Amino acid sequence: MSDKVILRREDHGIGRLILNQPAKRNALSQEMWQLVPARLAEAAADPAIRVLVVQGAGGTFAAGADISEFEAAYATRESTAVYAGDIARAMDGLADFIKPTIALIQGACVGGGLGLALACDLRFAASDARMGITPGKLGLVYPLGDTKRLVQAVGPSHAKDLLYTGRLLEAGEALSMGLVNRVAAPDRVEAAVLDHAAQITAASQYSARATKRMINRVLAGQVVDTAETVAEFLDAIEGADFIEGRNAFRDKRKPSFTFG
Repeated sequence: MSDKVILRREDHGIGRLILNQPAKRNALSQEMWQLVPARLAEAAADPAIRVLVVQGAGGTFAAGADISEFEAAYATRESTAVYAGDIARAMDGLADFIKPTIALIQGACVGGGLGLALACDLRFAASDARMGITPGKLGLVYPLGDTKRLVQAVGPSHAKDLLYTGRLLEAGEALSMGLVNRVAAPDRVEAAVLDHAAQITAASQYSARATKRMINRVLAGQVVDTAETVAEFLDAIEGADFIEGRNAFRDKRKPSFTFG
């Protein structure tokens, strides 16, 4: 299988999904869009991976979709639908991934690259990173799912600003509008991501995954409890992780969670 999207397993429950076309600043080809869901399926099935870090090789997250493919991809309405479907499956697959995800943003993070970062739960950026979404410069319309994730991150007014102009943001402005969660110096951003990932892996993975499902329900528009959400709460109360967490709190020790 192609190495243009790599899944790497590391110690302490960390997995890395690496966009690997550095000669083109990780511009996302159709092949790469197709590879993302397969790599996510591998990561979801691997109990050794508790948190997935998404990044680009060579110090750049992704400079956007591979424009050299646009003529063929958009040649017909049918080819456009296939291409758009590949992108949507990658974006939605990452947004729906069952485990916590963190985007490690370095260098350029533009267009489809920022779309992938927005599909992650958290975004950490190097202070010299630059971000933007550029359909307004290409005469394109940003798809509904991607637009929704942008609006959820920054609100409708900032989303309109970014989409209308296609302008690039520096990391400080991205932080101020909520596009990223944290900014660190270029030589410290990876350590910041790994430190935060370690905090997540040390906590209950049962809680993390159930919480992610609950938040996704809220984002999908659910406003009242259902039998399913009530059951999620009751199942947690009866679960091994809550029993361990409760006992550890009582005993004034660190919990040792077993759910993986």
